[in-house]
Amino acid sequence: MAKTLSVQEFFKQFPGDDTCLEHLMRTRYGESLDCPKCGKHGKFHRIRRHPAYECAWCGFEIFPMVGTPFHKSHTPLQKWFYAIYLFSNTRHGVSAKELQRQLSVTYKTAWRMGHEIRKYMAKVDGEPPLTGHVEIDETYVGGVRRGVRGRGARGKTIVFGILERGGELFTKVIPDSKAKTVIPEIIRNVPRGTRVSTDKMHGYKSLRKHGYAHESVNHFIEEWVRGDVHVNSLEGFWSILKRSIKGTHVHVSRKHLPKYLGEFEFRYNLRKNPTAMFDRLLRAF
Repeated sequence: MAKTLSVQEFFKQFPGDDTCLEHLMRTRYGESLDCPKCGKHGKFHRIRRHPAYECAWCGFEIFPMVGTPFHKSHTPLQKWFYAIYLFSNTRHGVSAKELQRQLSVTYKTAWRMGHEIRKYMAKVDGEPPLTGHVEIDETYVGGVRRGVRGRGARGKTIVFGILERGGELFTKVIPDSKAKTVIPEIIRNVPRGTRVSTDKMHGYKSLRKHGYAHESVNHFIEEWVRGDVHVNSLEGFWSILKRSIKGTHVHVSRKHLPKYLGEFEFRYNLRKNPTAMFDRLLRAF
């Protein structure tokens, strides 16, 4: 397995904005290309008046940052790349205050950069179909739930998850845990006929009618595992998510929680090869 890129290696690879812009240009357009304007093939050369490359034949300009999280940002490109590096080298995420300290930017800038990177991580991760044996579960994030048995609470946000055993994860904020809400999400992400493990939540009762090989464990009687039927893998992810929010971010609002889910989903889906996170993010432009 490849080793994690060190801070010294990062700055050696990306010593300034020019090398970061060159990486963007090469990743997105290659070493040479057909000019969209004149049609001639060749290399585009860097111009200094703004972050762009121009055709040697007709002067047509390409702006590599257009269509990326960096577009229209006044923050140096190297700081963006370093922020992505920080996000890919942590298990529990990066707070806006930490970005502010590491990058020497304002809190407002750090906050915006963090959210743009989270949205980008979710986009790179995508939503692959989940097959094999999947676990489906929901959890409550934030707020204070009173009473041991209470499923709902004022101020809490419901997060729904589907995890393929040994495979990838899908998460989403949902308004409630009723069948009319969760069943369409399952049908959209899991092919019919798939083996499904859940707990005894009422919303999952109709899964067999929808063509799934559904089995469940009853947490209310402290049945956590029956053979290979359980949702323990997904429960493990919920634990990581909640510890990270509490320890790193303290609180995440319902409005912004989907962005954090995208970040942690990306990180979890690359759990078997964490050193590939930074490279994958940089190559996905």
